[in-house]
Order: sequence, then C-alpha cells, then structure tokens
Amino acid sequence: MQAHAKRKSFGFVRLGKRTVVTLGAEVKRELRLTDGDVFELCVEDGRIILEPKKLIPADQQWFWTEEWQIGEREAQAEIEAGKVKHFDSMEEFLIDLGNEDED
Repeated sequence: MQAHAKRKSFGFVRLGKRTVVTLGAEVKRELRLTDGDVFELCVEDGRIILEPKKLIPADQQWFWTEEWQIGEREAQAEIEAGKVKHFDSMEEFLIDLGNEDED
C-alpha cells in the first residue's frame, strides 16, 4: 500500500494579473516561509506543485559535494566510535603529533 502525503486545503487562490498567485498568510505560517523564499515549480498529472527550496550560497557549495559529504560521514563515524583525542593545549597536541611520527 502506498502512503499518501498529508493534504491540507487552504481554500482557493486566483491567478492574477502578470500571472501572480498569492499563497496567503496561513500558508506562509504553516510552511514557515519568509519573503524571498525560492520554490521549484513542477507540473504533475495536471497539478501544479510548488516545493520550497533552500539555495546554497556559491561560496559554500564545496561543502555539499559528494566527495566532501563522504569525508563528513567518515569523520562522524570515527567520532561516534570514540576514535578521537582531546587536548587541553596546543603544546599537548604537538607533543602527541610528534609521538605519532616515531611510530
């Protein structure tokens, strides 16, 4: 059995001049939208679907590359497995780093 998405009606909207559709304050509150939010518009089986999207600033896109996300998942797994060290000072860190070179 296929799960159906939760559907909530907010009444009717009218297509205005310049092809403008107003969503209304209730929809804005329900979806926690803010002025200037971006939507993806799709047409599916004769229905219009507007899906809110968050755009990633150009200077932060590197973080969301697949390669970087693989590294993030690996790092998180090591943290969860307790494979981390904590240092109270930079001096302790450098001493430990020097000791690893001897191994």
